Amino acid sequence: MSQPVFLHYDQKALDDAYDQSVYAPNRDQVLARRERNSELARRRLGEAQRFAYGESANERLDVYRTLAPQAPVNVFIHGGAWRAGRARDYAAAAELFVDAGAHYVVLDFDDIDAAGGSLFVMAQQVRRAVAWVHKNAARFGGDPERLYVSGTSSGAHLGGVVAITDWRKDYELPRDTIKGYTLCSGMYDLRGPRLSKRSAYVKFTDEMEAELSPQRHLERIGAPLTLLYGSQESPEFKRQSEEFAAALKAAGKAVELILAQGYNHFELQETLASPYGAMGRAVLEQMGLRPGQSP
Repeated sequence: MSQPVFLHYDQKALDDAYDQSVYAPNRDQVLARRERNSELARRRLGEAQRFAYGESANERLDVYRTLAPQAPVNVFIHGGAWRAGRARDYAAAAELFVDAGAHYVVLDFDDIDAAGGSLFVMAQQVRRAVAWVHKNAARFGGDPERLYVSGTSSGAHLGGVVAITDWRKDYELPRDTIKGYTLCSGMYDLRGPRLSKRSAYVKFTDEMEAELSPQRHLERIGAPLTLLYGSQESPEFKRQSEEFAAALKAAGKAVELILAQGYNHFELQETLASPYGAMGRAVLEQMGLRPGQSP
């Protein structure tokens, strides 16, 4: 038997635990369905308003507007193993927010290759994007005092990084800039990913692992978090959510942990598009919204 490289995992088991295709054999089918559903949502709602939050080509965001005045805003950070994904491919959930009376903002940012292997670049981009939304919400009818963040997979990791941001020090914004986070199937401590085959494309350093592991900075977290994971996730994605939730609870933070029975990593992300799905219901409840609330 091979020697463990992390916890009880040998190298192959750890690599498999951070490779979603091993635990979700229908991955390609679900991703194709997501793109098709996003295309259909854009047809029904119209194309998103496109704004720049920075100077580089990837520093853009899509806004799907609701009709409700001074509406709350949900900023979504997509996943893709830090390597893939575009904002327009995550339009499927727009109808849930628009119909419930909220604006839905989807971020574009560099993938890890464009970022030169550095998660610091990606983290800084999503933080700046969220700050831009707070400062510019009035441009699309949003209420900056009701700003929420959601994310899935590696986007949930980046959402966790947003949650440990010092808004006052770094962006001259209120400490409670974000009112809540709904994070699905994320990674909240980077030790496991660093020792896995993901280190082939992420240039992990000790500083990156320490600074961008949200679980190690619980004292910085002020807003409530809802964490979701599926019963058919890989063992590492189960552990990441369970241990982060336990650490938050032990630190006296507001946290809810939701186990979605019967869902794998990609199937669970799809539920954001349904007000009666696990993630869709959770995010609407956190925002205090109901399906069909928009005028």
